[in-house]
Amino acid sequence: MEARLLHIFRNTPLGRETLMQSIHFCKQMGVTPVVYIPAFIKFLMYFENDVVQVDLDASYLTSPDTAVDRVSGLMVEYGLEAGFLTPRNFTASTLPDIPSDFDFMSCPRSISDLSSKIGLGYIGPRVRRIVRSARFPVLLTSPVYKPWTSIAVFFGGSVNAFKALNLGLRIQRKTGMPLRLFTGTEGKHSDAYREAVREQGLDKALRQCGAEWHFWERDVDEENLYDVPHDALVVLGAFGHGLIRDFVFGSTMEKVQSVISNNLLIVGPAYAAGR
Repeated sequence: MEARLLHIFRNTPLGRETLMQSIHFCKQMGVTPVVYIPAFIKFLMYFENDVVQVDLDASYLTSPDTAVDRVSGLMVEYGLEAGFLTPRNFTASTLPDIPSDFDFMSCPRSISDLSSKIGLGYIGPRVRRIVRSARFPVLLTSPVYKPWTSIAVFFGGSVNAFKALNLGLRIQRKTGMPLRLFTGTEGKHSDAYREAVREQGLDKALRQCGAEWHFWERDVDEENLYDVPHDALVVLGAFGHGLIRDFVFGSTMEKVQSVISNNLLIVGPAYAAGR
């Protein structure tokens, strides 16, 4: 079965940029895009341990008569065939259930708030819930279409960081693009991170693909984030702490998403490696 990416289409210029990001990702990864054109302002996603109700920004219902043609036109332009999702199940007459068995999902940084209110450093609460609950990685797109030509993995040695590293290696094998690792050592010696990677049997894969590993002695901040190529797909794990974990992804993730405008591929705590 082919890997699939779920895209919620917004028939606006901003939505076009997001769709183009999804198309680029699917082209690079050999993934089949599945597009949902909302007919209602809300939908539900049932995850293994959570049910997320998404209240869309009203602009997602703009010009439904032209939405299918615009999606199809862009797909054809980039050599893909559009596949559309039609909900089969409804929790209420205007509340469709959207399947959650995809391999990837593409989102802008918020899907519930007016785009005019969204800036760098803001990820909406519904997107955060999806990242936390989904078994698939979530592609948070940059505000404008930005094709990525390399892969940057943030690695700090946590369980989620290893998941992100494995995903980064998978993308490298699929695309052949350069892979870079970035680690803020926070006072530890770089050998500790190298040893952790060896223990997981990933050092050979990193050598074979010629990965570069950059260590920062400081915590991740604006100065060292300048080292991340502007056209890299950034892959990193998200996790939370304590009572506020529903809303905070972890200090590195929050710093990265507030400083750089790259496309971000986020691995949440429920992520299970796919195809």
